[in-house]
Amino acid sequence: MTIGTRMHQCLTSLEGAIADLKSFALETQDKNAQKQFTDYANQLENIAQGLKGRINYIEGQEPQYRVYQQAQRS
Repeated sequence: MTIGTRMHQCLTSLEGAIADLKSFALETQDKNAQKQFTDYANQLENIAQGLKGRINYIEGQEPQYRVYQQAQRS
């Protein structure tokens, strides 16, 4: 498994966690918990954005790591 594949998997996991946290915030009536879940989701969104930037950089420097193109060739 290439670093590109692993980074995309990590990004997908982060996006899933963000969705879960946002869902938790909507499902609870506790205002403190809502704020906490929303804050955690925002923090993970910032991390995901940074990871996306890194993925774009790596794929620009090393085209063989482009996961999307690899999937099309298979």
